[in-house]
Amino acid sequence: MIPATAAMGAKRLAWSRVVGVGPQVRSVEVEDRVLFDPDDRAEVEVHGDTYVVLRERDVHAVAAGRLGDSATGLYL
Repeated sequence: MIPATAAMGAKRLAWSRVVGVGPQVRSVEVEDRVLFDPDDRAEVEVHGDTYVVLRERDVHAVAAGRLGDSATGLYL
């Protein structure tokens, strides 16, 4: 939960779906949706498709259906 008094400035965050993770990633799995700052990203082209590359610490939130009814599936 982000308080209404939090100052985000004019930044607009973006959602994306995870298509791959590295071996040391703990909080994100393939098919999760992640919220990130588009300004803090790198892009790579593989076989004509463009992918966004993020560090795990640059992910602001994860929306994961795999958590089921035990939690909201969204955390910061």
